Amino acid sequence: MSDAYIYDAVRTPRGKGRKDGALHEVTSVRLSADVLNAVKARNGLDGHAVEDVIWGNVTQVKEQGGCLARTAVLASELDESIPGLAINRFCASGMEAVNLAANQVMGGAGDGYIAGGVEMMGRVAMGSDGAAIAVDPSVAMESYFVPQGISADIIATEFGFSRDEADALAVESQNRAAAAWADNRFAKSIVGVKDQNGLSILDRDEYMRPGTDMQSLGALKPSFKDMGEVMPGFDAVAKLKYPHLEAINHIHHAGNSSGIVDGAAAVLVGSKAFGEKWGLTPRARIRQTTKIGTDPTIMLTGPVPATEKALKDSGMKIGDIDLFEVNEAFAAVVLRFMQAFDVDPGRVNVNGGAIAMGHPLGATGAIIIGTLLDELERSDKEVGLATLCIASGMGAATIIERV
Repeated sequence: MSDAYIYDAVRTPRGKGRKDGALHEVTSVRLSADVLNAVKARNGLDGHAVEDVIWGNVTQVKEQGGCLARTAVLASELDESIPGLAINRFCASGMEAVNLAANQVMGGAGDGYIAGGVEMMGRVAMGSDGAAIAVDPSVAMESYFVPQGISADIIATEFGFSRDEADALAVESQNRAAAAWADNRFAKSIVGVKDQNGLSILDRDEYMRPGTDMQSLGALKPSFKDMGEVMPGFDAVAKLKYPHLEAINHIHHAGNSSGIVDGAAAVLVGSKAFGEKWGLTPRARIRQTTKIGTDPTIMLTGPVPATEKALKDSGMKIGDIDLFEVNEAFAAVVLRFMQAFDVDPGRVNVNGGAIAMGHPLGATGAIIIGTLLDELERSDKEVGLATLCIASGMGAATIIERV
């Protein structure tokens, strides 16, 4: 079996996912094509260099419908001989694209892939695909479906996290993201977005709110309290599933949950022979990939069993991991991860996360792999693990080690 290496990782800045966001006039296809072109140009690749483009996106309707990966290839400078595969594992779509590419390389099904994803949340609204698990009563009732925000509040209730703890994590995310940008820690991977005249549209993450503090967050009302408590509220559904919970503690709000943003990211994955052919030096080896299904109601606890499985399958222990990227879908997700593994917070999301910079669903998994790699190199660490919670109860993780 061949090793799979990461040769490059790029991402766009994340724009606010609304009509006044900087990237609102940019289509999903165009942003994807820009990222593909950047990988090609940065690495001196011919248009036919890779076997395939594997591209994650979650809301696969309208401009993100069809096989967006193939459309992006045709809109890019890659050859039409490159096919394109669109995949959807909800929030882990970008990571699953990278993991699938790595496993294809390991299995000998092609030497090189571009993998990643995109989500233009300001143009294609989250949930506009009408997913059956949310709208089909025969499925929703059977699985005790509740919205993700309720799931996050269930985690907080079940594992004892307070509003202050969630807000403190959010403040730290903002502070770390601001410090990372001030120190140019993302410069190696950022591909600025320009208009047709070559003028900059966006060159840094737009969603950040520097100066956020406990007082400003304390003034925000819980986002999911009403949908939980107003009859027939989702709290009642949760208590049917978990009768030991007397009440749901609604601690999450816009300030300690991930931001709705637009963005894209890509990772260049290949074999040793691929690097030698194109004169590239590998930056890291993908040591382990994993995915797992979990309870679909509490839904967002997947990073814990996914990490346990990744460690078991790789023969590693939690102490072997130098740095962690745990997607900040909601504060309680990260708090639960650190609680479960007794991990030093100073090793988790050291440059901030999705609470500060946003969570472009289909792209985030590829973004955090690239962020993890950049930070391993910057801080001269060796091994990192990236993981995400996933809608409807799943988890995914990737372990990388510097070469």
